[in-house]
Amino acid sequence: MLKGVGGTVLDHSRKTLELRKATSQSVGSWRGYSPLVAGLLVVMLAGCSHTTAHPDTSGPALHGNVVVIGDSLSTGFGTSPEDAWPLLINTGTQESGKTANMVNAAENGSGYVSVGENSSTFGSQVTQTVAADTQLVLFFGSGNDVGVEASEIAAAATSAYAGAKAQAPHAEILVVGPPSYADEPDAGTLAVRDALKDAATTAGVAFVDPISAGWFRSHTAELVGPDGVHLTVAGGHYVAGKMEQLMKNEMNQRSAPSVSASIPAASRK
Repeated sequence: MLKGVGGTVLDHSRKTLELRKATSQSVGSWRGYSPLVAGLLVVMLAGCSHTTAHPDTSGPALHGNVVVIGDSLSTGFGTSPEDAWPLLINTGTQESGKTANMVNAAENGSGYVSVGENSSTFGSQVTQTVAADTQLVLFFGSGNDVGVEASEIAAAATSAYAGAKAQAPHAEILVVGPPSYADEPDAGTLAVRDALKDAATTAGVAFVDPISAGWFRSHTAELVGPDGVHLTVAGGHYVAGKMEQLMKNEMNQRSAPSVSASIPAASRK
């Protein structure tokens, strides 16, 4: 579990109810519409029925061996392991016939410095799970490191990133900082975020900041559980959608040919 307290999902349910009520009250007026207009109204009504964010399966396929390094925000703590966002993505890719293989190394209570269940840190998760054929290593968190000196967090993060590169020399490394559910994030979470951003920049790996990106903003009640820290089922789906898109971007950049490779040798300068 997280030891410290640290986007957009639209709630269509109220609008759907109002639209259905209005439709039922004026059903007689449908007789005056052409079949085309009536059909469009049905489509509009159906389009309002989505209430939960789901992993994004549009666009290029997500594929390859992916290792997730993280804490209880990635284990399904507070709901169930089946609702953990890595499993949601893995299940979705399998059902759609895509070829992503998600290995979830996350442990409750872990951080870059903080020791969680099974004596786990992010560094030990890397050591135990990242392999030579891993194509993407995704780090997520951690609010468990709130209160630790920034220099210690940065040193542990630098070591973890270097370990991932050593064990999977051809893998992409993606670092996602800790989220915050408050409009004004607490100083401890911001300090962790800044230390990780600096370490990622120094290591030359991608860094994504959920805080500045507005993850969870204005939707905390739906996405975060009663403890104010862990994800609800809807929150797990929301994070799965965010993470899948980030992973697709990294994997597609990896597979895209370089500009110089696409230019005939005679044209290069």
